Amino acid sequence: MIFSRQSNYLLLSCLLFLQACSDSSSLALIPEDGVIVAFGDSLTVGVGASDVHSYPVVLSNLTARRVISAGVSGEETTQGLTRLPVLLDEFKPNLLILLTGGNDILRNKNLQNTKQNLAAMIELSQARGVQVVLIGVPEKKLFSDVAPLYEELAKQYGLVFADDLLSGLLRDNEYKSDAVHLNQQGYRVMAESIHQLLVKHGAL
Repeated sequence: MIFSRQSNYLLLSCLLFLQACSDSSSLALIPEDGVIVAFGDSLTVGVGASDVHSYPVVLSNLTARRVISAGVSGEETTQGLTRLPVLLDEFKPNLLILLTGGNDILRNKNLQNTKQNLAAMIELSQARGVQVVLIGVPEKKLFSDVAPLYEELAKQYGLVFADDLLSGLLRDNEYKSDAVHLNQQGYRVMAESIHQLLVKHGAL
């Protein structure tokens, strides 16, 4: 039974890594004293696991870089757009990991507005010379794929894009604490997949 779980874990990690690396974008190397801002909502906070097992904390350990956990539970993209510039100016990160929009989707907000808010976040970051990695959020459907607006944004702005990372984890009860949040193991797989993505595209 233990072997089976380990095998499933390794297989899922490999599949998510391959899916996440489907684009050809490249990233500039993040120096050892560089800063990564993980921006988002409750998935960035790490709801469903203890703070030390949130994906930004695990990612910081994996990358040996400072990773700022900038998640606010329940936040929609309208509020995130207001909050982001302050964080960018305060921390001056080398890289922004953008994982937000899930609350807009769950609350049936106008997704065109969501897309515009995300586009504004990307433009704010790029105008400051901050690289952006986009994490896709699934549609509000059972066993759903990523909402199309994320792929559209990734193509429009030439972003490194983890398309099915979150969707894949949320399809497997082994990695979930509830319908929309991950558990400790799920956040670890997310962090490891993002770490591999950054290595793949030259950031580490």
